[in-house]
Amino acid sequence: MSAYKPQASDSKATFKHDLFKGKVLFCTGGRSGICYKIVETMMSHGVDAAIVGRDAKGLAESAMNLEKSTGQRCLPTSADVRDPKQLEKAVKDTVDKYGKIDFVICGAAGNFLAPITSLSSNAFKAVVDIDLLGTYNTIKATLPYVRESHGSYLHISATLHYRGLPYQAHVSAAKAGVDALSNVLAVEEGPRGVRSNVIAPGPIGNTEGMSRLTPKGWQAQNDIPLGRMGDTSDIANAALFLFSPAANWITGTVLAVDGGENHIRQLSLPYPQSLLDPESVKGLIKGKL
Repeated sequence: MSAYKPQASDSKATFKHDLFKGKVLFCTGGRSGICYKIVETMMSHGVDAAIVGRDAKGLAESAMNLEKSTGQRCLPTSADVRDPKQLEKAVKDTVDKYGKIDFVICGAAGNFLAPITSLSSNAFKAVVDIDLLGTYNTIKATLPYVRESHGSYLHISATLHYRGLPYQAHVSAAKAGVDALSNVLAVEEGPRGVRSNVIAPGPIGNTEGMSRLTPKGWQAQNDIPLGRMGDTSDIANAALFLFSPAANWITGTVLAVDGGENHIRQLSLPYPQSLLDPESVKGLIKGKL
């Protein structure tokens, strides 16, 4: 008997088409990948958006494509999440255009494969600065407006830190911090009507992260209970739910959207060989080690 493989569903089959009409979304990391799909899906349900990143040209192209595919407005606003002043300007640009901010996605991230022995302090700091400090800076810049709208935060984390995962010390530490920060935000801002939750994606196909970080020959059906690689729409559908009124009593949660992968996770590189003799596994790794 073959294993069951559920397919990713279309959000329009589940959610009202105008679910977020009149709402405004501010998203870091929205130029591509998972966050792009979340923004596109939310825009297809009525939200107007601002996408934030360092690549001004790429942002402009993504914003144009988002407006074309959804019929909603999308503002590209260039900023480095590590710089509070740049983020404050991006927030001001958004409020100047739309008048408010209802939802915030903290999705800017960086990652690469490196054992601790070859991971420099600067490299470790770079990932923490983008993932964790960037999330903090985004919260600080947007919070006055999210308080006004009694809005909601969504942080894109990972399942990597649920166990010790070789070659991922930097991002594991950063994402664990993001989870903790979201929990504190939920407790501190709940009395003001602000919610904060986390989505932790599992292996999502056709994304830059999976392309660079997945060892050659890895088979999703062997390591994921639901039998397939995730799709960006799986994450987008979960985000729509957490931002929707149906989740208005959900805050301070971490939702793993991974097909059950973290419960049976196998180390994707041979252990301890990959640590004792890194040269022997270079052929399995995409990109640089």
